[in-house]
Amino acid sequence: MEAHAAAALGAGIAAGLAAFGASLGNGNVISKTIEGIARQPEAKATLQSTMFIGVGLVEALPLLSWVVGLLLMFTVK
Repeated sequence: MEAHAAAALGAGIAAGLAAFGASLGNGNVISKTIEGIARQPEAKATLQSTMFIGVGLVEALPLLSWVVGLLLMFTVK
């Protein structure tokens, strides 16, 4: 297998797994926020703001993985 093809395959697998992990993480964060709001409706604003911060942090992983994959793909000789 050529080095460029292997790098592209590795980048695709890394980005796909990172997206899958982020989707699971986002699902957990959002479901727990909904549970918290159902238990304490008066804490909705606090829970939602914390949820948005958490979702943003979870979404950083696939973006970083995508960038690293692109860097590896275009720097392999």
